[in-house]
Amino acid sequence: MHTQSSAMLSDFQAHFPKALNKYEEAKQVFPAGVTHDGRYLQPAPIYVTHAEGSRKWDIDGNEYIDYWVGHGALLLGHNHPQVTQAVSEQLQRGTHYGASHQLEIQWGQWIQKLVPSAEKVRLTSSGTEATMMAIRLARGFTGKKKLIRFSGHFHGWHDTVMMGVSLPYDAPNSVGIPDETLSTVVVLPPNEIEAVERAIQTDPEIGAIILEPGGASNGRIPTKAGFLQDLRDVCTKYGVVLIFDEVISGFRYAPGGAQEYFGVMPDMTTMAKIVAGGLPGGAVGGRADIMDQLDFTGDKQRDRYGRMSHPGTYNGNPLSATAGMTALSIAATGDPQKKAGASCLKLIQGLNEVLKFSETPGCVYGDVAGFHFLVGQADFHPEYAENILEYASPERLTVGMGLLAKPMRIAMLMEGIDKPASAGRLSAAHTDEDIGQTISAFEKAIHRMERWGLIGDS
Repeated sequence: MHTQSSAMLSDFQAHFPKALNKYEEAKQVFPAGVTHDGRYLQPAPIYVTHAEGSRKWDIDGNEYIDYWVGHGALLLGHNHPQVTQAVSEQLQRGTHYGASHQLEIQWGQWIQKLVPSAEKVRLTSSGTEATMMAIRLARGFTGKKKLIRFSGHFHGWHDTVMMGVSLPYDAPNSVGIPDETLSTVVVLPPNEIEAVERAIQTDPEIGAIILEPGGASNGRIPTKAGFLQDLRDVCTKYGVVLIFDEVISGFRYAPGGAQEYFGVMPDMTTMAKIVAGGLPGGAVGGRADIMDQLDFTGDKQRDRYGRMSHPGTYNGNPLSATAGMTALSIAATGDPQKKAGASCLKLIQGLNEVLKFSETPGCVYGDVAGFHFLVGQADFHPEYAENILEYASPERLTVGMGLLAKPMRIAMLMEGIDKPASAGRLSAAHTDEDIGQTISAFEKAIHRMERWGLIGDS
């Protein structure tokens, strides 16, 4: 099977002529022609010109229902009028003061109000910065250098978290990372509490654990019921700092994030995406005794050698603060989460019905926070979606659709749907009409894949 079939390439050239030309220009500027690995697509990525609500448009005049939603940042959809107006008004007052301002306080107060674990808050400029800060704070607090992370979970792109993201789990998915850094990371299989306790008992240098509470890579490997509470209990028992990476799940499962939804309190929480209302920004919130390592005490010796240093030119940027607190004030009602979540479950059900009717192998699974495709996979069936962990190992779920993922995305693009290769998230702006249109487009995309000779018997 060749995933770059001549039929697919011919269809792509007819559908995206301007994108192909623009990509040639981009390759002269950017390595690989893109500014984010997730946007890399062959023969070319699409180039979006504008967006509104649940939809966006590209330079070739194509309209899409959008399931990227700003890499998960746009719970309210593109250009929500309240957020847009607030940012527009702030733009006239300045974009960067190089000073403290009242907006950052109000933003932090909204985070404190919504996130159960956020006794104190520190603002960052991205999710990667947030996880980097949380891990450093945990090491400083415990005096221990090692971190447990779980295979398949994603925590940004700084050195400490680059091993265990993808197969093989015992190797980093990037060059340039020292072995000394990798030696401080313990990668364990997800959902196995016995392995966690055994690791802590045998290695006195383990001081922290980080995970996506909703499951690896936005739920690609779901978290088993009860695992979060077991993890909380083990961390409390051994004095290990528990970090929830809620960069994606934060404010999406519930106003207080996955920790509110699942009823488990971490010691620290990392946030980004929704926390900044779709603009660049992030935060760490956590126990006051851990966060107070950022305090200045006036003791020169302690402040020089015993506190965590944290600069950051764009921390608490006024535009991000304005967008963030405006979006959070709307998310606080819980209505956006209920609408997006209900739409997501309806979409998953409808997509699986298409698979059943067309007798296409595979399934689509997920929860209120997002969906995942396993289309064209002979070892899966739509009925597996209800409890995917009963039918697949974490390694199998990490592989997902394999080489079929990108062609499936291209087929969906040609039918007016844009989503990450084998996943997607919804916003409160997605309507029943969007869901119906997506289900119909999915059926047509499957037929395209069949004509391309990528799935089915053709």
